[in-house]
Amino acid sequence: MANRLADSPSDHLLQYAHQPVDWWPWGSEALAHAAELDRPVLLSIGYASCHWCHVMSHESFENPETAEFINTHFVPVKVDREQQPVLDQVFMTATQLMNEGAGGWPLTAFLTPDGRPFFTGTYFPPEPQPGRPSFRQVLQALAETWESDRQTLVAGADVVAGHLAALSAAPLADTAPEVHAAIDTIGADFDLIHAGFGTAPKFPSATVLDALLVRGDAQSLELAQRSLEAMARGGIHDQVGGGFHRYATDPGWVIPHFEKMLDDNALLLGTYIRGWRRTADHDEGLRALLERTAYGIAGFLERELRDENGAFMAGLDADSCDIRGAVFEGIHYLWTPELLFDALGDEDGDWATQVFHVTAGGTFGEGLSTLQLRGRPDLDRLAEVSARLLTERGHRFRPATDRLVVTAWNALAISSLVTGALIWNEPHWLDLALDTARYLAEAHLAGGELRHSSLAGQVNPQAATAEDHGTLADAFTVLAGATGDAAWLRRAETLCDGALELFSAEDGGFFDAEAGELFVRSRSLTDNVTPSGTSALVRALRRVGLMAERPGLLARADAAAATTWATVAENPRFAGSALEDLMVADEARRGLRPAMVVVSSGDPFDELARAAWRLAPAGSVILTAPAGTGGFGSWLEGREKRAVYVCRGDRCFDPVTDYTELKTPLWHRV
Repeated sequence: MANRLADSPSDHLLQYAHQPVDWWPWGSEALAHAAELDRPVLLSIGYASCHWCHVMSHESFENPETAEFINTHFVPVKVDREQQPVLDQVFMTATQLMNEGAGGWPLTAFLTPDGRPFFTGTYFPPEPQPGRPSFRQVLQALAETWESDRQTLVAGADVVAGHLAALSAAPLADTAPEVHAAIDTIGADFDLIHAGFGTAPKFPSATVLDALLVRGDAQSLELAQRSLEAMARGGIHDQVGGGFHRYATDPGWVIPHFEKMLDDNALLLGTYIRGWRRTADHDEGLRALLERTAYGIAGFLERELRDENGAFMAGLDADSCDIRGAVFEGIHYLWTPELLFDALGDEDGDWATQVFHVTAGGTFGEGLSTLQLRGRPDLDRLAEVSARLLTERGHRFRPATDRLVVTAWNALAISSLVTGALIWNEPHWLDLALDTARYLAEAHLAGGELRHSSLAGQVNPQAATAEDHGTLADAFTVLAGATGDAAWLRRAETLCDGALELFSAEDGGFFDAEAGELFVRSRSLTDNVTPSGTSALVRALRRVGLMAERPGLLARADAAAATTWATVAENPRFAGSALEDLMVADEARRGLRPAMVVVSSGDPFDELARAAWRLAPAGSVILTAPAGTGGFGSWLEGREKRAVYVCRGDRCFDPVTDYTELKTPLWHRV
């Protein structure tokens, strides 16, 4: 029998819709029911592609006895973190506060009827393990304590709520942090052996790599380029199908956690394009590797995550089935030498075992290997062999798809695809970006109020976040510049104006979401996988303000950026987007202000336009349109000559008609 989740526009919630647990979706109705029954709330947060969510669901929530105990003593509430990211952020922060920094999914929290947490954790096993109680023991203990010593639980909830309220106020700094100090702090966490930052688990950290690429000095480029190469060669990178898994479980990037998510790949597509752009022409091997990696990401996005509406779905599960039908994490991506020989024959099979480092003992375990890229093999042969292996892999059971369409993640994909399209002369990528943008404009922005997500064309009621507004406004502005269609700029302005009304804080910064039914209003200044809401809006306000000639938006961006300074100074590795903005501002103070680049041409793939996309400094805005095109203020007035017009601050340089001479005005310090 179906429960209240049966009609949810979320694949994660639908996975729980036929369980014996009497699940409620998050909302005032569930909390009111808890208050009426005088019971605590059991909150479970996960997402459709989460391996350990599946495990706990099968072990505990599908167990009739456990479900009966939950239904008797608690009000169970299920949340999809991709559908409600700000709610997830609040309770994840609470979990980390209560568990010495540890967190993850599934997130398991117990709340007072007004929604404040008094006990939190992650995965709980069905039987006790060393140092970890069983889920039934946790349920039993909390149910008994709620009846016998409720005041202790409520007092604990008061303390946690107070800490979360304090965290929602941005720490203040009088001056911007020193960029060199931030880079030194990041460099101290660099893995000198395997590249990347920190130890296992090892995350791609796209926003930090982007910040280092913006800086572009020798130290920053070494940290970024070594990391990009190591990741591209590692098992975290799907060498056959393109795209990246979520993170590596080891320091050497060999063994991934096998989820493949849109947010990671949308960001990494842009990062690898910018990495290629920053790599010297003479380093042909690295440039070829970065280009191969970016093209692989774009191919994965189109092949695996495109839905029938032209948008990109959230991701692929880590789990799939072996030939016996048993669930196994990562089996879709693993190989043995014998499997390679069967798919490729003796000669190519032997070549592939060496190039992909597939060993008899297995690099993953139990004789199975992830695919890594060794040496610098012939790229044509590598492409041909990879295509054959992808075809062979297509006969295996495919991981399930999380069909949720998330506004911010799609916006990031739009921006990256447009950048790659214009730099590498790929009109098809621009078409993909336009199709995605049209869907978001027609479905998620219908009626003028932005929504966070949809499933198979059905839009969720959850209001969009600050991150959604910022990333989509930025993507629409990039599209306006690439196509010369001012309608995208008008939409971007509307999103920025709406965000200023919905999310502004008194100190000039931004909250993550509208004021609502949560007991605290979240403001996170560190990045998650994707940029923080504040950083996303700062970038959008700068780009929209420049293209739309609205200095008020630029001033508002400056005020919001100042609220990130203390966070960047303390944790630059976890605030890459804010650090990137700081680096652009630092360059501007030293004379290299972001440029407004106008290409007077009706062809976005004009060689002048493509040169501008390749060469323009970070933070610049590029507009390609014929002279006299309406909707762009004064930028196209009197610019009938086919040329590139570069303006920085109060200075406009002489028009350039030869793309080989474009670097001079773009990089001249004024």
